[in-house]
Amino acid sequence: MEAQIRETLEELRGMLQDDGGDLEVVSIDGTSVKLRLQGACGCCPHATMTLKHGIERILRERVSPDIVVERVE
Repeated sequence: MEAQIRETLEELRGMLQDDGGDLEVVSIDGTSVKLRLQGACGCCPHATMTLKHGIERILRERVSPDIVVERVE
């Protein structure tokens, strides 16, 4: 499952980079994914929405409905 998560996140990084942002995988433990948003995404007021309604939603659709994404500062 971790490989699928990392593959999907790598795909999503391209979209964030197009907007001047990026993400760093801090840890993956089962269905718990901890990410650090960087660049424009790190200080964006919509960062939580990006994580929950964007990244988490896509990971749940593609990998497992049990995935929970948390933001690490």
